[in-house]
Amino acid sequence: MADTLSDDEIATKIPDDWERVDDEIVRVFEFDDYLQGVAFAAEVGEIAEEEFHHPTIEIRYEEVEIRFTSHEAGGITDDDIHMAELTDDLR
Repeated sequence: MADTLSDDEIATKIPDDWERVDDEIVRVFEFDDYLQGVAFAAEVGEIAEEEFHHPTIEIRYEEVEIRFTSHEAGGITDDDIHMAELTDDLR
């Protein structure tokens, strides 16, 4: 099991455009239409399966919100940072 990151480590490692909300890192991605967001969410899901680290995904009309946390560790770990970076690479 991965160790949780300290507040300073999170502040240093969190990718641009992501924010910390309690024990999660969160980003909202914007799209021109609903189906683009659905397709993006499916791509995130494929990466999550490959990496075996699954986010919370909320699909809205022209937005998709992605949240990462490591439940087993009780907070934010390097795995969450890595997944955020992989998610950013999709855009």
